Amino acid sequence: MSKSGTSGNAGGDGKPSGKTDWAALDAMTDAEIEAAALADPDNPPWTDEQLAGAKRVAFVKHLRLKLHLRRSSFASRFHIDEALITAWERHESEPDAMAMAYLRVIAADPDGVVKTLESATSAQAAE
Repeated sequence: MSKSGTSGNAGGDGKPSGKTDWAALDAMTDAEIEAAALADPDNPPWTDEQLAGAKRVAFVKHLRLKLHLRRSSFASRFHIDEALITAWERHESEPDAMAMAYLRVIAADPDGVVKTLESATSAQAAE
């Protein structure tokens, strides 16, 4: 599993590489940063209507991205139907209580879940 993100981070400082003058940005006050953001014509602030209609990122998608896994890899690793993950991520359906509990266990100890699933699969094959 890759530890690199999609931001093109070249250094270990958590800041993406590129043309950003990070020293100048770090020197700005919060008020100056907010004023600059509000003045950006390419990224106007959302209206109250837009904010009200926005949906949060689904927990399963947040978890999957945190683990740096593609949907198909997440599905096969944790034995969850990929179509179900897609539906959850698109807010077409919601995980039931049992699925949500399983996702929380994955979030708490993904390696432990994989190890347990591998042991269970090996035990079933031996029977």
